[in-house]
Amino acid sequence: MAETVDELTVNYEDGGVQTVKELDKKVLTKGAWATLIFRYQDWNNAKGEYGPDKYTIRRYQKQNGEYRQKSKFNISSKEQAKSIIEALTDWVGLE
Repeated sequence: MAETVDELTVNYEDGGVQTVKELDKKVLTKGAWATLIFRYQDWNNAKGEYGPDKYTIRRYQKQNGEYRQKSKFNISSKEQAKSIIEALTDWVGLE
């Protein structure tokens, strides 16, 4: 388990194969509750390569000195990511 926000990751290995490869992460909030957004790729066993970029927003709560995942939202495609960006841009605007 992660004790600091910097240690949080979506990297995952199964049977010696890295099935989820984290490409980048941004910390949106820190503290007792932390929110991070990750860019990652899933391993495609049939093709023997990583698939397209995906994105996930995860919330963690620190309990007993360790962060535990409490919720997540997976953004399934670049198109969905663009739709989210457009909505937020409309609501918040760019400054």
